Amino acid sequence: MHTRLERDYRFEAAHFLPKVPPGHKCGKMHGHSYLVRVAIEGEIGSETGWLIDFADLDAVVKPVIERLDHQTLDDAAGCFDVLHPPIAATIIATITATTSTTNPCVRMRRAYHAPAARS
Repeated sequence: MHTRLERDYRFEAAHFLPKVPPGHKCGKMHGHSYLVRVAIEGEIGSETGWLIDFADLDAVVKPVIERLDHQTLDDAAGCFDVLHPPIAATIIATITATTSTTNPCVRMRRAYHAPAARS
């Protein structure tokens, strides 16, 4: 049976955009909350009864997330651009290289928190 599995990961990180016009607010160091959604599709294993063990997926994705969490993206691990595609590509390459999963999908976006309710 073909199925799709999605798992969300979050991290907090700071960055700045050095190519914006002088005085632009994004030229200063600022931070965001990020949501990374990893999706894997494939056949459920006849022996295991699952597509992939969540622990196996976490073992691959969490080290990448931990390298980014509470870091400056401009400096983190030396291989990340401040833009999302290079980070997503790194996660995809890591999943592909360390699991039998083919064609994983990674979506990354800034996570927005709902404002606290006022009493």
